[in-house]
Amino acid sequence: QVHLVESGGGSVQPGGSLRLSCAQSGRTFNLYAMGWFRQAPGKEREFVAAIARTGGGTSYEDSAEGRFTITRDNDKNMVYLQMNALKPEDTAVYYCAARPWYISEDSAKYEYWGQGTQVTVSS
Repeated sequence: QVHLVESGGGSVQPGGSLRLSCAQSGRTFNLYAMGWFRQAPGKEREFVAAIARTGGGTSYEDSAEGRFTITRDNDKNMVYLQMNALKPEDTAVYYCAARPWYISEDSAKYEYWGQGTQVTVSS
């Protein structure tokens, strides 16, 4: 069983930055590709970013490309999402997710999920 815990959410003004963290426990971290997803009120959960097991490959949703950066530290069993130039439309609950082996943008392919952390971007 893999256990994921997100942190780092909060409220920020447009143009500001936040860094989300996700701590993994329970299984060998470098066996899992990791992803960040988000869900805004009244909307479906959507892909934000994903990173390969070794950190050598990443993928971003179009609106996140160039503003968000996903990284991981396999020694600390952590994955991060650095979010810059935040916009009101980035407001959502952000979820960390894990799936064995291969990177994916499809939420249905992720087996383990954290409880989520709220990000609110508002002036």
